[in-house]
Amino acid sequence: MAVLKTILIVVFILINIVLTVIVLMQEGKSAGLGAISGAADTYWGKNKGRSMEGRLVMATRLMVFFFLVIAAVLNIGSF
Repeated sequence: MAVLKTILIVVFILINIVLTVIVLMQEGKSAGLGAISGAADTYWGKNKGRSMEGRLVMATRLMVFFFLVIAAVLNIGSF
């Protein structure tokens, strides 16, 4: 059981590092302020999900999911 906990802690730390890097690679939301003036209806706005930024958002969501699951599993084991 101790080996499994050690493996989960190592994976948890790796997910934390990857999640930090992915979040730092993303553009800020201030880049999207053109939507106020109606500039959001561009090719970039319509196809953002297929771009590198869209992939980073999806990777962030996936890493957050794994982060929460492993954090919950490690917390259950501490009782």
